[in-house]
Amino acid sequence: MRIDYDYLCRITANLSGIPVRVYLGDRQISFHSPVTLIADPVLLYRKKLWDIQETVGYYLTEGFSYYGVIRSDKIRMIVGPTRQLPASDQELKELAFRIGLNKDDTEEFCQSIKAIVNMPVESLLLMLCSINYMINGEKLELRDLMISGLEQDAFRKSSASQVMSSGSALQLSIALQPSVAPHNSYSQEQTILQMIRTGDTTALHHWLEQAPAVRSGILAPEHLRQIKNIFIVTATLASRAAIRGGLDVEDAFSLSDSYIQSCERLNTAEKIANLQYHMVLDFTERVEQLHLTSHPGKLAVAVANYVQHHLSETISTESLAQSLFMGRSYLSTKFHHETGMKLNGFIQSQKIEEAKRLLRYTDRSAAAIGEYLAFSSPAYFTRVFKKTAGMTPNEYREKHRA
Repeated sequence: MRIDYDYLCRITANLSGIPVRVYLGDRQISFHSPVTLIADPVLLYRKKLWDIQETVGYYLTEGFSYYGVIRSDKIRMIVGPTRQLPASDQELKELAFRIGLNKDDTEEFCQSIKAIVNMPVESLLLMLCSINYMINGEKLELRDLMISGLEQDAFRKSSASQVMSSGSALQLSIALQPSVAPHNSYSQEQTILQMIRTGDTTALHHWLEQAPAVRSGILAPEHLRQIKNIFIVTATLASRAAIRGGLDVEDAFSLSDSYIQSCERLNTAEKIANLQYHMVLDFTERVEQLHLTSHPGKLAVAVANYVQHHLSETISTESLAQSLFMGRSYLSTKFHHETGMKLNGFIQSQKIEEAKRLLRYTDRSAAAIGEYLAFSSPAYFTRVFKKTAGMTPNEYREKHRA
């Protein structure tokens, strides 16, 4: 039966509330979306999506959005982006920036992305299974897409070997009890949580270079589940430590939820370990951005949180004072007294730190980065950057990309 891919693309988009594209080889032959997109964010992830060789698969972006993929001969259908939790305004503005949109188009783009239906990855994959059956006649279940058969076989063989060597499953269970493998994780856990709470990334990097082996006790009878459970505990503790360090409660919980969802989609210990390292560092760096002194007060943390949520906007003392229900003069005076820094100087320093990150991890020009961060002109951005970093934006990029 000949398949009308344009019809299938349109029906899927209208039913799901998520953009859908169909490609023949590298050429897009159909695109339907419930919202008007000035630019298609799929272009940022084209290589990753084309690397997916399975009949049905998905790709999780660094911003915790995901795209579903269905393949059939030279046809490729891509559904997305969608995500479990709504993206923040700042996340959407950064996405628009990475795509290359100017400020005039950014607001419309962000509103369009917000209108896309949020869908759990499991629901997206079940929808893809249905479409795949229509296209390829192949019956797949959620388990087929989220659990690696090869890894599960390896786990079964490993368990069987241990049972054979120990004599029985009961003996294997006894052998795994904490009494035989005592916990030594508490002191290490407290060390890491203290680093997150204080935003001490330097100490964290140093500790990880010499980190001792940790025995955390048995949280599951199966190896991969054990690692994932430890990850979930770590995410929970890390988010609470970050909140105690001043991170906004909703930001911390949303970040923790996103990392846990990402972990659940991984099927190798190596990938989970890498994600866990990235998560702990991410929480620590976010707290570090909030800490202006070794003992920041409540006002300093509140100001830092506001700035982090409005990096791509012109942040006036007036707007900041209104958000904190204070007078402008009182805010400036109290902030300077608490931190020893002038408020405008702090705002600029936070924008320059974001500029450094964008220079290192994106290909956007220095002028585009300055505009994104709401500097009045490229020359002014360069002047402020050089005063803060001791070099021009281009010199910084060259040094840190060498």
